[in-house]
Amino acid sequence: MTALSPSPASLVDGFGRRIDYLRISVTDRCDLRCRYCMAEKMTFLPRKDVLTLEEIAIMADRFIARGVRKIRLTGGEPLVRRDFGDLAHRIGRHLSTGALDELTLTTNGTRLAEHTDMLVRAGIRRINVSLDSLDPDIYRHITRGGDLAGTLAAMDVARRAGLAIKINAVALRGLNDQGFLDMLRWCDAQGHDLTLIETMPLGAIDEDRSDRYLPLSKAVEQIEQAHPLAPLPYRSGGPARYFQPQGMGIRLGLITPLSNNFCAGCNRMRLTCEGKIFMCLGHEDHIDLKAAFREGGADAIDALLDRALIRKPLAHEFAISDGQTGGQTQRHMSVTGG
Repeated sequence: MTALSPSPASLVDGFGRRIDYLRISVTDRCDLRCRYCMAEKMTFLPRKDVLTLEEIAIMADRFIARGVRKIRLTGGEPLVRRDFGDLAHRIGRHLSTGALDELTLTTNGTRLAEHTDMLVRAGIRRINVSLDSLDPDIYRHITRGGDLAGTLAAMDVARRAGLAIKINAVALRGLNDQGFLDMLRWCDAQGHDLTLIETMPLGAIDEDRSDRYLPLSKAVEQIEQAHPLAPLPYRSGGPARYFQPQGMGIRLGLITPLSNNFCAGCNRMRLTCEGKIFMCLGHEDHIDLKAAFREGGADAIDALLDRALIRKPLAHEFAISDGQTGGQTQRHMSVTGG
């Protein structure tokens, strides 16, 4: 493989934060319609507006050359993209050269079984699976039709193949808020770390997010009655703070963008499937790499990365309380990438 050409400077924003983590949404499409993420009837991007595999790979190359050490492939559901395996292998080649430390994936698990071997061959060793309930009826309601048994079976295939699995569960008041302890104990039995996430105001959906918002302090109260939590220094590269539940061999992560935001240590940028860099999940401000690349080629990318660094904000402006939703973006999470 040809070595990446060096760039003049690593990615450091105006607040001195080093950006070494890139999340790439490879598609805005998904085969589920989770209520906190999407409207039931979605209008997806025309295929002509979506980056090609080659364009994503070249943009990833430039980020890696500028110091990105970890890339997470997301969506939508990334495994619905027909050429996903080719892209994963193309980016995964940087693992063998030492230019990239880790390539990971976030998935809803519906297509995991059929793609597990490909993921392993591409160099992916760790994945996040979105799973908000172990109750089949609640899971079906949240996902608007998802099959829990199929997803659990697919995860078992991935676990037996050696993939480390972390479960991501969005805390939803009145839906899954009585199941956190059961979920934690199931994860411990399976050997999966668990991360709980507060719902975020991203895109217009069919429900009022303020009705479903649950600060994770409520989940922690429920868990600590049975398993006191001890803080851990472990970091996965993302925003979660990790804890050791007493008597368990797994880690519990908490992502609290609303009740206790993590912006001061942000090390991330996001590249959407239509080639836009969003410097912050909670802001609409972006840089259009696709237009620049299609007009000026790879050389046009670095200057725009420098511009993005200058414009990266200090913090998001998310807020949910008493029936009010603040800082809401117009784009859905599936467009930006989870």
